[in-house]
Amino acid sequence: MEHFNQYLDTLISLRKELHQNPEVSGEEEKTAQRIVSFLAKYPPDKIIENIGKTGVAAIYNSKNPGKKVLFRAELDALPIEENNDFDYQSVNKGVSHKCGHDGHMAILCGLAIALHHKRPETGSVILLFQPAEEDGSGAQKVISDDKFGSIQPDYVFALHNLPGYPKNQIVVKNNTFSCAVGSIIIKLKGIIAHAGEPENGINPALAIASIISEYNKLIQSDISKDNYQIITPIYIQMGEKAYGISAGEGEVHFTIRSNSTLQMKKTTTLLETIAEKIAKEHQLDCEIDWIQNFEANENNPEAVNFVRKAAKINHFELLEKENPFSWGEDFGLLTQQYSGAMFGIGAGIDTPSLHNPNYDFPDDILQTGISVFNNISKQITDAN
Repeated sequence: MEHFNQYLDTLISLRKELHQNPEVSGEEEKTAQRIVSFLAKYPPDKIIENIGKTGVAAIYNSKNPGKKVLFRAELDALPIEENNDFDYQSVNKGVSHKCGHDGHMAILCGLAIALHHKRPETGSVILLFQPAEEDGSGAQKVISDDKFGSIQPDYVFALHNLPGYPKNQIVVKNNTFSCAVGSIIIKLKGIIAHAGEPENGINPALAIASIISEYNKLIQSDISKDNYQIITPIYIQMGEKAYGISAGEGEVHFTIRSNSTLQMKKTTTLLETIAEKIAKEHQLDCEIDWIQNFEANENNPEAVNFVRKAAKINHFELLEKENPFSWGEDFGLLTQQYSGAMFGIGAGIDTPSLHNPNYDFPDDILQTGISVFNNISKQITDAN
């Protein structure tokens, strides 16, 4: 990527502008506009706006037929109040880029610059700026959009910065890279009664306690095992602060993590069965909903090899991760349907963790992400 360093200041300025103006999942209209305005300086052959509501896809074509390779970054920020006091701190109260999506977007814009100056020799490269990753809805919205039908990539790639790992280290793994995650909401409805005569009603308290106890027995916290699953109580609500009334309804929420989509499906069925059985035993009506579902991110070994080769060509340290990451990533929906891989870039041993109010994406790993993405692109689209 000769002469590319001259663009780094431009990309850092873009990253800080994006950081300063964060938007939560599904509301990324101005963020998308900023991306489109930036891409206009390095025009793609085609740009698709409003894909999956607020998403943007930029396509750089060769004149020769070949493979289509897609690289993804995320548009959204988190509903977290920022603690940092630097001059580009978030201007939107209660919203901030605490997962580094501002940096991921800047990396993809850096790849856009490289592709503008040198189109792929064959096929096409698609840069997808995806909405609503944080709530798990964005990838599905993009894939379900008719506009995505014309893209249909042969390969898909994404990266995530990783605090706690040495800066610029490339972290790879075949097969499951990040876990399947879902959240269950169990609503129980009984009958309100006088607190002095609880036998005249149906109080959900014991059922909630029993569900928590039974779910806790299913936890297997060793992520190296095939049946890994974490079931975490998140929220409980029951009755009202009215001390003469025995509660007649309540709800309990859990988040579930598993190291495969198949295991997750088995677990969800089991959890529903347990909740319904306990509710029936206590004569309660039971309503179950699932929200914020993330497919396991299944890395294709051939695709991971492109990442490995790109890291080695650029002389980046390579770490072969033994076990999956326990967090969810909706890029998993793409790797479930297309050959592809997600990999990590070390963001620094002492960098605050993701979703920490003090976190800020380290700009000195921008070049690393651009170099790896660009080399993957060349491996797939350069003429043999």
